[in-house]
Amino acid sequence: MLLTELVARLDALLEPSRFRDYAPNGLQVEGRAEVKHILVGVSAAQSLLDAAVEQGADAVLVHHGYFWKNEDPCVTGIKKKRLQALLANNISLLAYHLPLDAHPLLGNNARLAAELDLAVDGQGGEQGLLWHGRLAAPMTAADWSARVGARLRRPPVLLGRPDKRIERVAWCSGGAQAYFADAIALGVDAFLTGEASEQNHHMAIESDIAFLAAGHHATERYGIQALGQLLRDDYDMTVCWQDNDNPI
Repeated sequence: MLLTELVARLDALLEPSRFRDYAPNGLQVEGRAEVKHILVGVSAAQSLLDAAVEQGADAVLVHHGYFWKNEDPCVTGIKKKRLQALLANNISLLAYHLPLDAHPLLGNNARLAAELDLAVDGQGGEQGLLWHGRLAAPMTAADWSARVGARLRRPPVLLGRPDKRIERVAWCSGGAQAYFADAIALGVDAFLTGEASEQNHHMAIESDIAFLAAGHHATERYGIQALGQLLRDDYDMTVCWQDNDNPI
């Protein structure tokens, strides 16, 4: 497939123009004109780029790419080494951030619901990124935390009462701890995201709403995996997944 065709199809699917994002979505670094082999991962860290070079990949497709808002624009140090690896080997970098969080079928929040057996009731919050729904059967916060940890392969940080009865939940993958107040306003019993901030502990206790920080990386594996699987199924190309785990 031509790189231009791949970008056009991904943009049509994920509609990045609908989002106010913190980084550019789509093609961030241009490589060779034809794409036969794609390496898929959560973040475009050096280890993923090194694997792409070793595999002879034509493109890297990630959730977390480069050129974030307010970052230093100078191409030095880590940024220089990463860009040099891509450019020297003619490898493209494609990244989709908020569009891949929000997509109703392939997005991180949709895939989290599937992984955790959550029935989806709706989407709200800024740009539709805060999802809400319910568990298949009520359980305590401690039991749900254990189930989430088993499914995501990372023990969550549970804030609030372990014996809190959980039925209605809200969730947003990644670093969405600032949405906790919005989740509380929905009247849910628990909120799940990737990371926690200091104030979330006090908010969980004072609102009596459980807060689970299940890992930024761990909550955002599944959207990019689903996108890679779609490309593998629909197009004649090699698509490989690499999970460069991250404890955050």
